[in-house]
Amino acid sequence: MANATVAADGLPPLPAFEVRPMPDLLPFISDFWLSLVLPHIAYWAVSMFFHFIDIYDLFPQYRLHTPEEITQRNLVSRFDVARDVFLEQIIQIATSAFLSLTEARQMTGMQAYDIAVWATRIRLAQRALPGFLGLLGLNAAAISQNMASEHPLLAGALAGGHYPFLTTELDGVTGTHVPAFAAWEMLVAKALYWLLIPTIQVCVAVCFLDTWQYFVHRAMHVNKWMYTKWHARHHRLYVPYAYGALYNHPVEAFVMDTLGAGLAYKVSMMTPRFGMWFFVFSMIKTVDDHCGYVLPWDPLQHVSSNNAAYHDIHHQSWGIKSNFSQPYLTFWDRILGTMWKGDTKLKYARTREAAASKAPKKQQ
Repeated sequence: MANATVAADGLPPLPAFEVRPMPDLLPFISDFWLSLVLPHIAYWAVSMFFHFIDIYDLFPQYRLHTPEEITQRNLVSRFDVARDVFLEQIIQIATSAFLSLTEARQMTGMQAYDIAVWATRIRLAQRALPGFLGLLGLNAAAISQNMASEHPLLAGALAGGHYPFLTTELDGVTGTHVPAFAAWEMLVAKALYWLLIPTIQVCVAVCFLDTWQYFVHRAMHVNKWMYTKWHARHHRLYVPYAYGALYNHPVEAFVMDTLGAGLAYKVSMMTPRFGMWFFVFSMIKTVDDHCGYVLPWDPLQHVSSNNAAYHDIHHQSWGIKSNFSQPYLTFWDRILGTMWKGDTKLKYARTREAAASKAPKKQQ
């Protein structure tokens, strides 16, 4: 247990804290094992939802392709797809286990201390305010003095974070009073700690993962050897379906998906538990991008323009050199001019008609 830290220069002291291992999220499984299996449980749960509505043709009006297209155009059986997906998931579980073993166990108990550190930074930042206002020709000290009676907190901020009226007892025994943080400082510090920092981490992870996958993905199309040896396997699915999202060659599976996601987690400096939820959501997003449906109530179809319809174009023979971006955003396609442009309705109609003409005729 760490004692309260009394800061110098009239700053409020930092609170005491006691570090302890973070309890497991669920009582019947450790976080280590949960982080290994939960993304894949999510993968198959979402996949089976789409598989169910697919085999029973529940929402034909929202299909990107007809059942006949799945049967005729795909060059691999559903069994082979499932087998290779299980192989990739074994690779991902092994890699995740290795990453988890390189991480120290996540600890808890320092949250109040860390928030107070951010509040201290906010207090220190206020010391620059009088000088900044001085550059604008304003006398911060005079303004602060004039509003001190009616708006003491604002006056304290204008005075450079000077709040002599905010104090608290140091230990409740000696009666010693020390400076305290203003309520607004703690509120902003909590917002930074619980909202802004995680948001930045997600943005960093998403941008890194999208960048990694775009350039690796595009390289596998530009380099004929890489395409033939590795990436062509994924494109045996001209008509993608949900659980075929991870149907890849093992080398591609490791380099593009597993390694990319692992590096995104490391670069963004997420905690292990936060990283687990990022992996779960990324897995769900990947499945949704290959689901073959544009369901209007599916929120992931509206989060960004990189959705099932966008990625499906890439799986078509006429769109295979476009729409490389995955799984979240499309900014690299926009910047580098690889985004599909033009209408697709006629092209999709032709493939549907061709598949329908080859389908066995139903007996009257």
